[in-house]
Amino acid sequence: MNGMAELASAWWNGAEPPPVAGFVTSAFSPLAAAVAELCLADYFGTPPADHARGERTGIVLVSSTGDLATCTAVATAVQAGRRVPPLLFYQSNHNAVAGYLAARWGLCGPVVCTMPGRAAGTGDPLSRAEAEAAICAELLLADGDAEAALVIAVNAFLDGTVAGSAKLIGPASWSLPLPAH
Repeated sequence: MNGMAELASAWWNGAEPPPVAGFVTSAFSPLAAAVAELCLADYFGTPPADHARGERTGIVLVSSTGDLATCTAVATAVQAGRRVPPLLFYQSNHNAVAGYLAARWGLCGPVVCTMPGRAAGTGDPLSRAEAEAAICAELLLADGDAEAALVIAVNAFLDGTVAGSAKLIGPASWSLPLPAH
């Protein structure tokens, strides 16, 4: 993208992410939060983000797997005729963790959550999610709805395998030091 730069990035692979209050049963949302926190802290320091930049930063969250553990827990409860815990409904919507990150860091741009289609990218599931996330971020930024985007790609498999990446993409001029708070 013309005039855009990767301002910060982070990766998560293998280790279970730290818990996040309100997200239970699954590593999916904690994984998205952990990799995003690493990326945002690398650029902004501690939350919240610089107000002027946070106001114009959107979030793109993409996953090839979605939250398999939560979906399985909900399906198992429904099939057995048991009550589904309310937190599982909340966290089954990927916008929940994106909203958590937006509120914590003061990111006020649009939020987009999606899954890659069959034709999106090649290679392993995380690479496909990253390719889809890049396309979504380009469209979001080209539309002018945001000046920057936190691009998160995460996968959490039922066997406990987790992987994720996050990139903060924004104007090359944002590569200059942040203004003092």
